[in-house]
Amino acid sequence: MTEKILLKGNEAIALSAIRNGVDGYFGYPITPQSEVMETLMKEKPWETTGMVVLQAESELSSINMVYGGACCGKKVMTSSSSPGISLMAEGISYIAGAELPCVIVDVMRGGPGLGTIQPSQSDYFQAVKGGGHGDYHCIVLAPASPQDMYDFVDWGFDLAFKYRNPVMILADGIIGQLMEKVEMHPVKPRRTDEEILRDAPWATVGKPASRARNVITSLSLDANTQEEFNRKLLVKYGKIKENEVKYIGYRTEDAEYLFVAFGCSARICEAATDMLREEGIKAGLLRPVTLYPFPEKEISRLAGQVKSMMSIELSLGQMVEDVRLAADGRCPVGFYGRQGGNIFTPEEIVSEFKKFNNIA
Repeated sequence: MTEKILLKGNEAIALSAIRNGVDGYFGYPITPQSEVMETLMKEKPWETTGMVVLQAESELSSINMVYGGACCGKKVMTSSSSPGISLMAEGISYIAGAELPCVIVDVMRGGPGLGTIQPSQSDYFQAVKGGGHGDYHCIVLAPASPQDMYDFVDWGFDLAFKYRNPVMILADGIIGQLMEKVEMHPVKPRRTDEEILRDAPWATVGKPASRARNVITSLSLDANTQEEFNRKLLVKYGKIKENEVKYIGYRTEDAEYLFVAFGCSARICEAATDMLREEGIKAGLLRPVTLYPFPEKEISRLAGQVKSMMSIELSLGQMVEDVRLAADGRCPVGFYGRQGGNIFTPEEIVSEFKKFNNIA
């Protein structure tokens, strides 16, 4: 019988890390994601799986500990919230530049600055456009439930090791604090040293006689060498865009109007879609599950089908820029958002939808 447990999204992240054989978690507490570390400390996985759990001195320390663990081919991760992710930006860029796998969880709160501890989705630019310096991308996954939070840890590590790239799980504060039933999947043991050598031959785990020493760095002082490396990254990102786009359509088959939303906004838009359908208005919803890579092709296809699109976000309008680029002028694209921790209701979205589309 499948085990189901009532969990917060943040708690689901922690238990998934333990059950999916994560080697190390390095973090620093910040609302609204502090339950990730609190749950790990309560569960004491170092006594059962050998997983290292460490509260670092700061977010800067934690991301550089992740860098070190990833160099050894270990499954390592961290979590934080918006200002903390800003502090990690340099380290994330180093990790991307060294082509190392890791998972970073961002449970978003309002900003800019210290802002508020209330939920937000205004880290979209930071997550999908890089966040730190240089030409790089994180793979960005957008959960919409505690179950997603649980599942995306395992999926995130699969993608991180497949592409040797940092993966960010981008959750808003509502999803981090939301409590629902979570189905627990079978436990994966931590990998042995032999399995790490097999799966990560690039790792710095000592020098066997059978190969030359491994050197991991993001430093290159030769312009042509750096340019060649950047072009290599571009090829990798192209493969990610080709193979890893994921989205969920809701009532899109015959839709004449489309909402585009992720995280908690998508859940609210689903209710708004049903309300409009009850009025005879053929609304639909596209929920990007991967924010990078973004479902450009599907939005482009739907732009030729619908009369208009609306991007619904807990921000001043960030994802809407990518929606407009993908729609490429084939239909009007509107936006509605709330900020500061305020949350829209389905009724509010329906009202704004009707205003945008001039429907009485």
